[in-house]
Amino acid sequence: MKKLKIIRGLPGSGKSTRAKSLGIPDHYEADMYFMQNGEYKFDRTKLADAHAWCKRMVENAMIAGRDVIVSNTFVKKWEYAVYEELAAKYNYAVDVEVMAGNYQNVHGVPPEIIQRMKDNFEY
Repeated sequence: MKKLKIIRGLPGSGKSTRAKSLGIPDHYEADMYFMQNGEYKFDRTKLADAHAWCKRMVENAMIAGRDVIVSNTFVKKWEYAVYEELAAKYNYAVDVEVMAGNYQNVHGVPPEIIQRMKDNFEY
């Protein structure tokens, strides 16, 4: 059966590293939308566009019948429900993994934002 791996966790928890370690070429994150010429250029006003792009890329991989990974913070369970719906639509098995590491936050998310995310994280 085709597989969708959902990786969630706080910034700096090891989501991207874990996804890359699985060796599945179809790996998408909303943060990838903000990469320009190898440089991360976050723009809060384009966050909805980034998540729409991520969903579209995951769905395209599913349409093609490939295993796929999506890794985002997904603080609330409803935030990844759309991916579970896609998995049901395309007959994919779903595996959700929560990362709890404490590594360098490479995107410069302020500590107070990370703390708020931590306080609101649904396990």
